[in-house]
Amino acid sequence: MAATSAVAAVVAGALGAVPQRTDLAAAAAVPSRACSVSSLASFQSLSVSCKTARSARAVSKKVGGRQIVCSVAAPSTSPRSASTEIVGKPTVLVAEKLGEAGLELLKKIANVDCSYNLSQEELCAKISLCDALIVRSGTKVTREVFEASNGRLKVVGRAGVGIDNVDLQAATEVGCLVVNAPTANTIAAAEHGIALLTALARNVAQASASMKAGEWKRNKYVGVSLVDKTLAVMGFGKVGSEVARRAKGLGMQVIAHDPYAPADRARAIGVELVSFDEALKRADFISLHMPLTPSTDKCFNDESFAKCKKGVRIVNVARGGVIDEEALVRALDSGIVAQAALDVFTVEPPAKDDKLIQHENVVVTPHLGASTMEAQEGVAVEIAEAVVGALQGELAATAVNAPMVPAEVLAELSPYVTLAERLGRLAVQLVSGGAGVKDVKVTYTSSRADDDLDTRLLRAMITKGLIEPVSSAFINLVNADFIAKQRGLRISEERRPSDGAVEVPLESIEVRISKVDSRFNTAMSSGDITLVGTVKGGVPHLSKVGGFSVDVSLEGSIILCRQVDQPGMIGKVGNFLGEQNVNISFMSVGRDSPRKQAVMAIGVDDVPSKEVLTKIGQISAIEEFVFLKL
Repeated sequence: MAATSAVAAVVAGALGAVPQRTDLAAAAAVPSRACSVSSLASFQSLSVSCKTARSARAVSKKVGGRQIVCSVAAPSTSPRSASTEIVGKPTVLVAEKLGEAGLELLKKIANVDCSYNLSQEELCAKISLCDALIVRSGTKVTREVFEASNGRLKVVGRAGVGIDNVDLQAATEVGCLVVNAPTANTIAAAEHGIALLTALARNVAQASASMKAGEWKRNKYVGVSLVDKTLAVMGFGKVGSEVARRAKGLGMQVIAHDPYAPADRARAIGVELVSFDEALKRADFISLHMPLTPSTDKCFNDESFAKCKKGVRIVNVARGGVIDEEALVRALDSGIVAQAALDVFTVEPPAKDDKLIQHENVVVTPHLGASTMEAQEGVAVEIAEAVVGALQGELAATAVNAPMVPAEVLAELSPYVTLAERLGRLAVQLVSGGAGVKDVKVTYTSSRADDDLDTRLLRAMITKGLIEPVSSAFINLVNADFIAKQRGLRISEERRPSDGAVEVPLESIEVRISKVDSRFNTAMSSGDITLVGTVKGGVPHLSKVGGFSVDVSLEGSIILCRQVDQPGMIGKVGNFLGEQNVNISFMSVGRDSPRKQAVMAIGVDDVPSKEVLTKIGQISAIEEFVFLKL
């Protein structure tokens, strides 16, 4: 249970779950600011820094012949941070009919608004009041819908497999997670495909209509056998593979085309993977199970049908748009395609006088692939669980616009995810000047092989830490790479092998920001701002600042001081903080050698006042210091 809670907490940060309002009274006295990553000049006001300079010209206050430059402000609070999020239950808009079992799950954690048959205008008008949206195939979730949500919409659930009615690019840009329900209706869709296949082969629909018209024409409806016929399964995903299993049970020879299907999975059920053209050439029956994408849109057209064996029979329970319907009518009229069975159409519902629908050699059903009682309830529960999980901060296994990170990997990386974000957050606060952060290098030290360490979540959280404190952007696992690219932020990753235990996924994470100036020069190493962190006892720690080793827990806030190593320094700083009731959580000193330069890292639970920080800066042995807010 504890591990599950930890994973949920980590992914809540990665996905931006709906949090409860937190008390920020400690920082309320200092106004928050935000600035763009491309212009970090104003970022100097986001934290406190004091630098000493032995100069006769004092720009600020002069103490003992030393110039003190000091500024203080609270870190940026983005519009979607904990301090401004919606209090109470999230709101879920269910725009198409959903099974009662799914609705009951949603009602346990959310306010549920069931509003069906909304126009685009009505949907856009309601969506800014919703944290989640659930649709089936009939509702178009367009860019306009995401823009109308004003950043509130966090998850879109598609109750089914296909997501071509959701603008994934727009969802990703605004950091909205899109989840679907690909497994619950798999068997139902596969069974319907087989039902159409057998009905087609034996003219079931036509013979039934003939008898109901008072006819008895046995000779007219002679069918074909399925045994030893070749079925080409076009799209070897969940539904396609289940159709293949069932077709094998009917004695058919099954081949498949899918550029992404693993050959070993196909071989395991006796299916041969072939090219698109070869599948068309060899097939007696073709069953379509591919998604509708730009590359599959109308991929069955005049050119494709011309490559088919004469008399081929086609079944489509996938997406209507993969077939050029006018081309199919021509292929049916010419005899290239003997028969077709269609459950999906380019426009749904199709026109009553549609030539394809009325063709005597076509069997049609009104998008019934998932329409079994069991599948409807299963889809409702599956999508409700995915949406509830996303709202509570869990990364759904059915997310379609976020990297799939297995639960066991999430549990293992949990403390490192927190470490990654906080290193990014600290590093960007050390930047000075207006050049902006453009080049970041992240080095992971690990004893594991490259293919045994998934760093996608870590990279996303570093991006979040780098951008959110200095902008109004909301970064999560969904849009991290997009936002980084949009802002010209280049993040390179490197693995550094070690001899440690393989049970520990990472020994350390190093973040280096290149081509920038630092507000704390001690953090510079080989011309880069450099921070290294590690995890101890499940808690993230800062272990290195520039060339100095430190050991401070990354909790609360941190004061970094470069000083002359001499007795009494810890006591002096501690006294100033204690006088203002600022609690110290950790203190660590790293030094070159005795009586030379040292770096003191102090973790504090409270935000020190400007006066306290000024006093610390006035200590004669302190050469520079910076206050950093986590």
